[in-house]
This record gives sequence, structure tokens and C-alpha cells, in this order.
Amino acid sequence: MTSLQSAENDRLARACWTNEFPATSDSLAAPWTEAKPILIRKYWSGEMAPASRWAEARTLWSDAGLHVLFNYAQHEPLVVAENPVTWQKTIGLWDRDVCEVFVSPVTATPTRYFEFEAAPTGEWLDVEIRFREEGRESNWKFKSGMTVAAHIERDSVAISLFVPWSAQIPKPSSRDTWRGNFFRCVGQGAGRGYVAWQPTLTDEPNFHVPERFGWIRFER
Repeated sequence: MTSLQSAENDRLARACWTNEFPATSDSLAAPWTEAKPILIRKYWSGEMAPASRWAEARTLWSDAGLHVLFNYAQHEPLVVAENPVTWQKTIGLWDRDVCEVFVSPVTATPTRYFEFEAAPTGEWLDVEIRFREEGRESNWKFKSGMTVAAHIERDSVAISLFVPWSAQIPKPSSRDTWRGNFFRCVGQGAGRGYVAWQPTLTDEPNFHVPERFGWIRFER
């Protein structure tokens, strides 16, 4: 039995095929309604987060690239930049309110994967991650061509990101399965929350645990 065959259903997300570029922030609009929500409800430690900090993600794929939509309620003050920079990547974005997706085009535990972050301000970050014998290595010069759109309501936030296919992240075929994980960072100080689809189960907050990634299956 392969690692994929033995994966539990709650560790498998499905990316649905679309022939259109989806609306950026409306989960009730087609084709987002075809995508099953990916539930981001537990802290990195495995403890259930309060419902006020839950989020969900939906994934689609097309001839153009990978589409991800995050939706969540916002019941506490936003932790965002006063003067956001959206025309280039923002190093340190992970210290503010942000949603993240990690993805690797393999089924095994990846030693190389890609991290994409998107904030309610429209700020973004893309980075290539490699694990070597000497430790984790981050390629800050990596350029994915990702784009972000965000919409803030009085008590909710929607953030979408798009990553085009490339030599580094090639277009999958139907039924291909990749490794990945989805996260939300919320709040600040001692009360800051690190919420995950697949908890990483580390002593301190740490999302970079590829052996804890789930699986993303591309379906059409």
C-alpha cells in the first residue's frame, strides 16, 4: 500500500478543474461552488482553534494555473501594514495576518516545495524552500508570477491567489496528486494564532514540516 493509498480522507484535498478564470473573492460564485472546502480549524499543535479563527480554502486548477480562495470571519482587529506594498513580495509578511499555502508536485515527503502567502491588504510573498542536510534553505529570489486579490467586509475577509504554471511548477494532469498544506495566521503577541489544515505537531509554531503535509488531488 502506498503512502497516498493509506492517507485518510481528512488529509486529502481536491482541486477542481475550471475552464474559466474564477471570480476573485466570491465563494458562492461559479466555479468556486464546485470546490469542496478545505477546513483550516486546528492550531499547529493539533489543538482545536476557537471557531472565530477558523478559515476555509477552496482550490481550482485550469490551463493557466492554480487558483486558491481563502474565506474566514474576522472578529478581532486586523494585523496589517499601514502602508502595504503590493508591487513586490513582502519579506516578513508571516508576522501579520496572512493566509498561506505550501505545495509540492510530488506524492512523497517533499524536500523541495513552494510557499505562497497572501494578506488582506493584497500583499504577497512567494519563496522556494529546500531541505538539505545542513538545514532549511529559502530562495527569496524565486519568482512565480503569483497575483493576489483581497476583499474585506465588516466581519469577514476573502483572499484569492493565483499561481501560473511554469517550469518550476508544471501543470498537472488529471488525477495527479501533490503534497501541500494550508494555513491562517491571526492576531499578535501572546495570543497570536497559527491555524492549519494539517497540524504540524511541533513544540513551537512551525509550518515547515513537510512530512505532515496532506495530499492535493487534481480532478476534472
